[in-house]
Amino acid sequence: MKIGILQTGYAPEDMRETLGDYPTLFARLLDGNGFTFETYPVVDGIFPEGPDACDGWLVTGSRHGAYEDHPWIPPLEAFIRAIRDAGKPLVGVCFGHQIIAQALGGKVEKFPGGWSVGSNVYETEDGLAILNAWHQDQVTELPPGARVVASSPFCANAALAYGDQIYTVQAHPEFTSAAIASLLGSRAKGVVPDPLIAAATAKLETPTTAQAEAARMTALFKGKSQ
Repeated sequence: MKIGILQTGYAPEDMRETLGDYPTLFARLLDGNGFTFETYPVVDGIFPEGPDACDGWLVTGSRHGAYEDHPWIPPLEAFIRAIRDAGKPLVGVCFGHQIIAQALGGKVEKFPGGWSVGSNVYETEDGLAILNAWHQDQVTELPPGARVVASSPFCANAALAYGDQIYTVQAHPEFTSAAIASLLGSRAKGVVPDPLIAAATAKLETPTTAQAEAARMTALFKGKSQ
């Protein structure tokens, strides 16, 4: 099964050198499930021919805001709607979570509560999820048909399901402790408040439920989601 990765940003150089870029992190997260991957750097204006080019689709994270004025955002939103209309499975993570919501009629904003960085606990339909996060923007208004499947006191719309076809999550199941450590070293200083940096550093080795997220994504791609 071929998964198309719509790459909406690039990892910092030191992360790319040590851990790989965002598509590599997702391929590692979803390894062992019979998937092949093809990356389309939509951030550079390079798009697939259409939603039938792959069997399923995944939209990555990005340092950009979904509401920002970039020339590649409107065609990405149109492509997301084309994927939906074609009935192809679609997964979105962080920026992907936000741009899918925005493309389908929701609202994304810079959250007045500030940043979420590092290990976070979310309430889900099945219990608790523990995932690494890195974001300031949030989905603040749901699109029609979206159902909240994970939330926290800080992030009300932490994961959304749109029937059995689309699943999106605000946190980063593909981010290991090493990835968060890399971001803390390259993108946090002067941007993320120092107390949040310290708290995230202290929780670096907290175990996550990333494999449960990988299983959910895999089930959705294979048409077995519950």
